[in-house]
Amino acid sequence: MSSDLRRERIRPRGSAGRLPEVLIRERARPERIRSHPAAWRLAVATVCFGAFMGQLDASVVTLIFPSLRAEFGVSLTAVTWVSLAYLLTLVALLLPAGRLSDARGRKLLYLYGFVVFTAASASCALAPTLAVLIAVRVVQAAGAALMQANSVALVATSAPPGRLRTALGVQATAQALGLALGPLVGGALVTTLGWRWIFALNVPVGVITVVAGHYLLPRTRHRHSAPGFDWPGPVLLAAATSCTLLALSALSRAPVFPWRTIALLMVAAGAVAAFIAWQRRTSHPLLGPELLRPRPVRFGLAGALCGYLVLFGPLVLVPLVLTAHGSDALEAGLVLTWLPGGFALGAALAERTLPRAWGERARCTCGAAMGTAALAALCALPLTPTVLPPFLALLGLGLGVFIPANNALVMAAIPPRCSGTGGGLVNMARGTGTALGVALVALALQLPGTAVWPQPPHRAVLVLLAAAVITLTTSRLSRPAPVTSR
Repeated sequence: MSSDLRRERIRPRGSAGRLPEVLIRERARPERIRSHPAAWRLAVATVCFGAFMGQLDASVVTLIFPSLRAEFGVSLTAVTWVSLAYLLTLVALLLPAGRLSDARGRKLLYLYGFVVFTAASASCALAPTLAVLIAVRVVQAAGAALMQANSVALVATSAPPGRLRTALGVQATAQALGLALGPLVGGALVTTLGWRWIFALNVPVGVITVVAGHYLLPRTRHRHSAPGFDWPGPVLLAAATSCTLLALSALSRAPVFPWRTIALLMVAAGAVAAFIAWQRRTSHPLLGPELLRPRPVRFGLAGALCGYLVLFGPLVLVPLVLTAHGSDALEAGLVLTWLPGGFALGAALAERTLPRAWGERARCTCGAAMGTAALAALCALPLTPTVLPPFLALLGLGLGVFIPANNALVMAAIPPRCSGTGGGLVNMARGTGTALGVALVALALQLPGTAVWPQPPHRAVLVLLAAAVITLTTSRLSRPAPVTSR
């Protein structure tokens, strides 16, 4: 009997006597699948289902706001909580979900996450009131946190040595395709079948993925067990992330109630300080200081945050700028698809087109430099439907090269036993960068222009350019992590 199967039959301690074994044990893949040369590709493809649906769902929810207002008779502020409640819950739970998965099993909790996400999606489709919809979106986000915290970890632990960057590139391609197809698919569903089908679409995909994951995903080989769970840590982290995201949301509606934004930022800063102090004092921290000590992790997470800021900022900027100058929604949407299209192309083709001798650091530098050049050019050019497409494509191409290589740089520096926590950190950076991109671009568009400062659209581009320069700087400051055996 192989050591892989022997380890698989070991029962987890503690709760094994109270819960049925089938609910708490990761099942081994069938021997025929486990020993197949393409087993890692099948595992990555399974994770790509979740990556695709996650981005598809994120990019279409805002399309249903008018329908929700009409059906439930509520204000736009109330409707925005359908997105905001989801984002707050997701970002707050990513790190605790990753830490719990490192101890209990990443495949097990990934599949549980998909079950929760699928059941909550069905409930969203049947929600009778807006309050019920928002409540179920919180549950849906909890499932998504279990999925996203483990998606990068499952890819990282499935890929053989030397193929990590390729595997993460495939996952990034699936995310980009979901982002690109979201407005098209969502618009068609809302127009023809109604907003409830936006959520109903997740149900069959979720069922297929749970079945496929049961047979195709590998069980957890390296676990990070601890004598207890750091419950104060997630509470402090949730306070910090929630207040930060609420402050960013308030910034996007500036200058309304600026004192609330200041108060939220002060509470967030206090929660961050308390979280850091507690993590240094507790014997079983949620986020061990040793995880953030390597330079590739620290600078890689900063690069991930700024990279997603640059990716999502134009998704707000371009439609508002083009529609303000007379373009209709269809034309604005077609122009905008050049960005995720370039991202998908860069993530898919970087491994084949860039020199094989280049490591993650060189690829990060190349991708960040392409994105910086595209935004620098847009600072000096008119933002019109004829000018934007090639530069948005170049920006997306650069980000498609940068983000998979940067994620590989971070995950290579994370011990395999902490892959879930590392994946949670990467996705926390992604979620925060997404919110920051939306808030800063919205703020730049609302502030009036002056004779010294550029007009609002180009000021927003300058904000994105500054973030792109930070990504370029982080790629130069990171050193490649030593290769770890997986």
